[in-house]
Amino acid sequence: MPAPAAPAHQAAALNIKPPHHVPLVEVTRDGLVESIHYGSLIALTAGGSTAVEAGEPAAPMYPRSSLKPLQAVALLKAGLDIPQNLLALTAASHSGAQMHRDGAVEILKLHGLTEAALGNSKDLPFGVPEREEWLRAGNGPTQLAQNCSGKHASMTAVCVINGWPVEGYLHPGHPLQVLVRDTITELTGEEAAAVSTDGCGTPLFAHSLHGMARAYGRLAAADESTDEGKVAHAMRRFPEMVAGESRDVTALMRAVPGLLAKDGFEGLQLVGLPDGTGVAVKISDGGDRARMPVTVEVLRRLGVDGGSLDTLQSPPVLGGGLPVGELRAAQIFSN
Repeated sequence: MPAPAAPAHQAAALNIKPPHHVPLVEVTRDGLVESIHYGSLIALTAGGSTAVEAGEPAAPMYPRSSLKPLQAVALLKAGLDIPQNLLALTAASHSGAQMHRDGAVEILKLHGLTEAALGNSKDLPFGVPEREEWLRAGNGPTQLAQNCSGKHASMTAVCVINGWPVEGYLHPGHPLQVLVRDTITELTGEEAAAVSTDGCGTPLFAHSLHGMARAYGRLAAADESTDEGKVAHAMRRFPEMVAGESRDVTALMRAVPGLLAKDGFEGLQLVGLPDGTGVAVKISDGGDRARMPVTVEVLRRLGVDGGSLDTLQSPPVLGGGLPVGELRAAQIFSN
């Protein structure tokens, strides 16, 4: 097996400078801007034209879990053939509900595997109510409860399908991960600027927001007969498997027919529209609360029905239990 890819500090070794981010989201309290989240974003049309842009979307960054739909495309290329709800789970950062854990087990069983085959890290369920229920039952961190278990179950399944070793499937030189990297390169239209390791243990490739927006536009517009289209259709049909009840990504796909959405740790939000438009947002401080306000603003600029997005407004800023402010797209961006 080839030597491992460069370690986590590769970006520093390559002297990649921090991008020039701009204000994207303001937090107000009684009319005063209390906090500002900076970031970058881009919306690309199917033809490659820039419809909306802010900050430095050409700069490399780690897409984190927003890579999962692209990874799922690679798994289909390698022969994965599972029901649509399980394919949606393969592209998920799930909340850890019973249906998510059971789905990961089903993928494993379909290929003669058990939880012992999983190489992802152990964790508690990601969803707040799911985690509280899990803890009340006296449970601790497990690989099945961890939000990437669907992806890892399918990765081990593909190893069985192709006769590849299951042990070591997370190594960057493993045939599975080579295929994943090549597929991501194809979909984004760019080579990885750096390589690291994601929180769950999979190789993590640095790409630009520009490249990620291009990839999501391709997935969202793809014919259902293609691998890209199969992933997108499964995610849109089973949005509760991609995230979970009470999660904003699930709500966004339910609110806008045909829309494809996936979030990622450290403030990432990716969206694909049926016409091939792709949207990529990165919040520079990793603030999760800032993803949706600016994403909603971009979608409205793109002509997505405003009424369908009203339910996705962020919770109000409270004072004494009463609303006194809001999270909103920054004035410098929204004007």
